[in-house]
Amino acid sequence: MVLGNVSHMIALAGLALCASSIFGHARQTTSDKPSVVKVAGTPGKFHLVRNGQPYFINGVGGNGSMKLLVEIGGNSIRTWGAEQLGQTLDEAHRHGLTVTAGIWLGHTGGFNYSDPAAVKQQFEMCKEVVERYKNHPALLMWAFGNEMEGNGKDPKVWQAVEAIAAMSKRIDPNHPTMTVIAEIGDDKVKSIQELCPSIDIIGINSYGGAPTVAERYAKQGGRKPYVVTEFGPLGQWEVPKTRWDAPIEATSTEKADFYRRSYEAAVVRAKGTCLGSYAFLWGNKQEATATWFGMLLPDGTPLGAVETISELWTGKRRPNLAPRIEKLSVPQSDRLKQGQVLEGSLVANDPEKRPLRVRWMLTGEAVERLTAGRDERVPASYPEAILESNERTARVKLPTKSGGYRLFAYVYDDAGLAAVANVPLFVE
Repeated sequence: MVLGNVSHMIALAGLALCASSIFGHARQTTSDKPSVVKVAGTPGKFHLVRNGQPYFINGVGGNGSMKLLVEIGGNSIRTWGAEQLGQTLDEAHRHGLTVTAGIWLGHTGGFNYSDPAAVKQQFEMCKEVVERYKNHPALLMWAFGNEMEGNGKDPKVWQAVEAIAAMSKRIDPNHPTMTVIAEIGDDKVKSIQELCPSIDIIGINSYGGAPTVAERYAKQGGRKPYVVTEFGPLGQWEVPKTRWDAPIEATSTEKADFYRRSYEAAVVRAKGTCLGSYAFLWGNKQEATATWFGMLLPDGTPLGAVETISELWTGKRRPNLAPRIEKLSVPQSDRLKQGQVLEGSLVANDPEKRPLRVRWMLTGEAVERLTAGRDERVPASYPEAILESNERTARVKLPTKSGGYRLFAYVYDDAGLAAVANVPLFVE
């Protein structure tokens, strides 16, 4: 997954302020002194030390509630750009959280790493950010770039990254340096190790590949420690598609299970090489659908991924668990007629046997597939299409316009937790 700039992240919904009351509290300690963070140990036995104490990253990426994050056992957030970094650091510090401060670097294909003037301007921008925020007590480490490397074969990209990292270490010896890559490719790890000696940590964004990233990293001879800087459900580029090219989205229940599988393989089994992780996405965004990556619904309601991550961090199962969706189906999804009425069927349950409330919604299919995490236009919704509904079924009258649609079922319990699923439809 590629996230765009910080202005994109600021727009993310899902503050979940009201939802935080359903979770317990985790004590955090803060200090107003500048933080001192080091990578300690040797290959296979690496760990972070923050202010003299061992520190393992239980983090997220996104703009959801920091209060809720603390209450479920989180200790850190990451950013992708520095435009709002001061505000983010201050808020994180108030909640006892740390920040991996991302500084956005130009992506190959759009930024010319062969242009000395452009490279220098980018270098000076990074220098200004490091100098401005190096003494903030919430700062954990620097992350230079996010998936800017393309196929990773252009040495000029890594030379620019090395120059920035070396500068950072001279100005700020108290915080590690990291660069973030999209998966590990064939030789990205080797390139960073050979061309970026001033990079302390490799950040890896991995979705479908997360369960095998530790094994593949070792096979590539990775000697630096790594952080899983993004992981979550299978991306829309990794799943089967319908005849009309609509990606088939997993239910929130299935996604929660994949968060667990990824974390256990890429983080738990790789401790000593892996220094922690940042789950994606703490909040909500429109990408392929309105629910694909969000751990929270647009109204801030936590989904199953939240309780799963909390249990992985704390070792304790949450007292209240989200509803589980077993199946959402329709008798026919393709070659539907304009104005046709069809019935959606839902099988869902609540682990605590709480009563469930279901909200059905018909939306259009996303009309654009953007890269670099840019904001996609939110498809139209058709509330009038839901003729009647209950907790198990819904009668839906399809629009009189041909094209792709999605039928969503949002399932809520009375403890403030939710589940969601959708099925793509096509009207001839």
